[in-house]
Amino acid sequence: MSGVWVWIDHAGGKLAAISLEVLGVGRKVADGLAQPLTALVTGSDVQGVADAAFNYGADAVLGADDPSLADFRVEAHGPLVAKLAQEREPVVLIAGASTRGRDLSAWVAAELDAGLVPDGIDVEISDGKVVVTRPVYAGKLLADVQVTDGLQVISVRSRALPPAAETEGSGEAEWVDPVVAEDDLATKITGFESSAGKVSLTDARIIVSGGRGVGGPEGFEPIRELAQVLGGALGASRATVDAGWIPYEHQVGQTGKTVSPDLYIASGISGAIQHQAGMRTAKVIVAINTDPDAPIFKLASYGIVGDLFEVVPALAEEFRRRLGG
Repeated sequence: MSGVWVWIDHAGGKLAAISLEVLGVGRKVADGLAQPLTALVTGSDVQGVADAAFNYGADAVLGADDPSLADFRVEAHGPLVAKLAQEREPVVLIAGASTRGRDLSAWVAAELDAGLVPDGIDVEISDGKVVVTRPVYAGKLLADVQVTDGLQVISVRSRALPPAAETEGSGEAEWVDPVVAEDDLATKITGFESSAGKVSLTDARIIVSGGRGVGGPEGFEPIRELAQVLGGALGASRATVDAGWIPYEHQVGQTGKTVSPDLYIASGISGAIQHQAGMRTAKVIVAINTDPDAPIFKLASYGIVGDLFEVVPALAEEFRRRLGG
């Protein structure tokens, strides 16, 4: 077996932010194992994506460019990546733990009966083995995990690892044919609903979240205002989503999105373990709650015991003044 592979997530002809992190950790692993780094680029009209992968450190690019791969469907991309991995036998395959990356890594691991280590937040080389650190027990503990035999499939969390730097590298990609024809794909994509103007939770550097303490749908207005002032994303707890106060796309937690921002402001969130599982890897956590015994304070870097309807607007006003907004 030879080679370290990274699967490149992309949209609109550009690398997804998480792909830069995947290329960065892929380079680290490849250098540690003294192996070449190959970027897998699958999609339609993706020559620009291949060129970008070279620019960010890939030694080689292997991929498929076909209309059947235009929009991500795991039943089109999964069999292709699995077939290539079976034929060429890489040591490691790394993908980002985005929705697409999780689907693909699970498919490939199941197809090839390979070891899967999901949701990594750190990757190291120890005695010639790839060791992945990942949260377990809803994030309360960290485990160091490795696959002892065969292909190791890894997914890494967004914003958990440093992105690759530009290298001005270039090269010629190797293109292969897809393995599943369009007519054989059960899923058809008929269109998309745009979320233009919104900051993606998984990519956001700053997230301001509201919990049951907001009291209702209108209670998210000061939370939303602070997020806008900071140029961040709007998050929410499961309780508020279940109550119908805010759409599911904003939910952070074990059954929502897992995030790792530089700053996470939890407003009116008690901090149940299910919520902590989705945000405890944030670099700085600020908790605002009227209950000084709320579990969130045990996790927080900074705690404010107070009414969010007084504290959050005051923060927004002060940040607006300091940021000149």
